[in-house]
Amino acid sequence: MAHVKDLWWKTVKGPDGEPTQVKTARFGKGKRWLAVWHDQYGSEKSKAFKTKDPASKHANAMETDVARGEYIDPKAGDKLFGDFAKSWFNTVTVDPASEIRYESVYRLHVGPRFDKRKVKAIRPSEIQACLKELEEAFSASLAATALLVIRGVLELAEADEAIKKNPVKSKIVRQPKWQGRDVKVWSDAQISDIIGAHPAPLLPLPVIAAGCGMRQAEIFGLALEDLDFRESVIRVNRQIKKLGENYVFALPKNDKTRTVPMPANVAIVLRQHIEESPPRDYTLPWEKTDGESHTVRLLFRWPTDDQHVRARNYSETVWKPAITAAGIIPPPAADSRGRKRYETTRREGMHQLRHWYASVQLDAMVSVVALASYLGHDPKVTLSIYGHMLPSADERSRSAIDNRFEGSGLVPDGT
Repeated sequence: MAHVKDLWWKTVKGPDGEPTQVKTARFGKGKRWLAVWHDQYGSEKSKAFKTKDPASKHANAMETDVARGEYIDPKAGDKLFGDFAKSWFNTVTVDPASEIRYESVYRLHVGPRFDKRKVKAIRPSEIQACLKELEEAFSASLAATALLVIRGVLELAEADEAIKKNPVKSKIVRQPKWQGRDVKVWSDAQISDIIGAHPAPLLPLPVIAAGCGMRQAEIFGLALEDLDFRESVIRVNRQIKKLGENYVFALPKNDKTRTVPMPANVAIVLRQHIEESPPRDYTLPWEKTDGESHTVRLLFRWPTDDQHVRARNYSETVWKPAITAAGIIPPPAADSRGRKRYETTRREGMHQLRHWYASVQLDAMVSVVALASYLGHDPKVTLSIYGHMLPSADERSRSAIDNRFEGSGLVPDGT
């Protein structure tokens, strides 16, 4: 039964045998009133207050929570966010690349902000402020990863009954989103210049990116057995991932394979490449660095070491010179150590060819659902990124009705 206890006075028997009040050793020290209740396991719990009324209300509230099955030990929330984070990383099951990304974002951005905080003291407004700062300073993608980590850690705290409700569930905390208006599509002439600046053994890379909308890592992992010239399709079955200092074959992003149309011009370039550089067996572990060996007839090799194409090598020695030739970025300048450095941002990567592909498809009235399938997206994601590129629905609506009215006799012709 919930009750309160006076810590300054206690009742004892007097010399005459009658109960009397005497001061305790704590008289005048600290908080006077102790709220006492029993948790769902029957263990006695308590909390001290300065005055009696708040102590009584707290004890009764705790007892009510126990009866409703909603009891949370007030002291459980004193556990630090960092302690729950350690437990969460030990229990979460994700692919190795995601694990590396989560750990990096936590170590650099989440941990320094929340590690020493009691989980019960973390407010939704603080989480949203953190996400906003990360989105503005870095990117929506990084902020979204931070949110995923924070949500996971606090879900564990909620499950372990350290907090009643995960503050991430508040409406104040919003999922960072990449706005489609940030996408700028390069011109046809620029795409042509980029392709033309590629050396012959690697020329198909930008052709596939622009012609099929595939991601860079998927193109690097493309094999002869993925090409179906009879059906004019490419089956996107894998990508090459970097895990720390090592590389693996893995499923495409979101762990989903897909099939994309292979335009005739892409097929011509690929046939010529296969004839000049016949694909040979290439082996990497599958999904994990200690995973089972996976062998395919890899289409593209790095010219100097006959290994798979690595993103950094390709970017510095082929891609950046190509976009320089296309006038997208300036020529490299020497740094303080005399090394040539290109001045680029995240918006000048190979992903831009995927944006060009999407713009061409939408201009040709390919449906968003079909385009999402080719890109390996959820249609909602495709709309959020490329929705602003859709031809005007108003103009198409007017044209559709005018074309049907014209010469139909449905309305007067105005003569």
